[in-house]
Amino acid sequence: MPTPDPAPYTLAVDCGGGGIKASVLDTSGTLHAPAVRVPTPYPLPPTRLVDAIADIADRLPPFQRATVGMPGMIRHGVVVATPHYVTRSGPHTRVDPELVDAWSGCDIRAAVEQRLGVPALVLNDAEVHGAGVVSGTGVELVLTLGTGLGSALFDGGRLAPHLEWSHAPVRRLTTYDEYIGQIQRARLGDGLWSRRVRQVVEGLRPVVLWDRLYLGGGNARQITPQVLARLGDDVVVVPNQAGIVGGVRAWQLGGDA
Repeated sequence: MPTPDPAPYTLAVDCGGGGIKASVLDTSGTLHAPAVRVPTPYPLPPTRLVDAIADIADRLPPFQRATVGMPGMIRHGVVVATPHYVTRSGPHTRVDPELVDAWSGCDIRAAVEQRLGVPALVLNDAEVHGAGVVSGTGVELVLTLGTGLGSALFDGGRLAPHLEWSHAPVRRLTTYDEYIGQIQRARLGDGLWSRRVRQVVEGLRPVVLWDRLYLGGGNARQITPQVLARLGDDVVVVPNQAGIVGGVRAWQLGGDA
C-alpha cells in the first residue's frame, strides 16, 4: 500500500505594505519550497489581493489549506480596517474612499477560500508572526517592526483579541506607526530609531506586564546591540521568517476564535 501523505500542507502568505511573500509548509513548519516574493501591487482592492495570492500559489507546490496574514484589524476573517491597502499608491500615500468602502466589512477569508478552493485562515500579520514564535507559556506580546508597528498578544498560547497599537498616539498627535515606522528609521538612522523602539517597549511594559516580548518584522534586526542589551532578558528578537512559519501553528493556537 502507498505511504500516507503527511498532509495537510499549508500555503502561508505574509502580506505586507511593500511585498507579499509565501511558501508551502508541512505540518512541522518546514518550508516545502523556497519562499516566493512579489511587490505589493497598488491600488489594491480585495479582488486584486486575492488575485496576487492565487498567482503566487500557482508557482508553489500543492497545499490543502491556506493561512494569510495581512495588516489591519481582522475579526473572524472579516476586515474591520486595513491601513495600507486603502491608499492609492501604498503606505503613506493618499487614502482612496472607494478602497475604504471596498475593504470595510470584506469577508476576505471567504474570498480566499473560494479562489483557492481550500479552507483558509486570515489574521493580522503580526498574529501569524507571533504564532510562529510564542512558547505557549504565560503572557507573550509580539511587536513587529516594519512599514509600521504590528502587535499580537497571546495568553497560554491562545490568541487574545487584536489591539491596533499602531494607530494609537504615542505622544501628542504622533502614532506608533509614525514614531517607529520605516520612514522614521530611514530618517533618523538606526541609533536614534533604536532609542525610540526602547521608549515604546518601556512604555508598554507596565501596560501589558508580559512574561516575554518578541520583536520581529523586517526592521527588528536593525536595533542596535547597545539598545538590545538594555531591553532586558524578557525581550527577544526573532527572525522575520516567522511570518511564514507561523502559518502552520496559527491553526492550533485559537487564531480564529
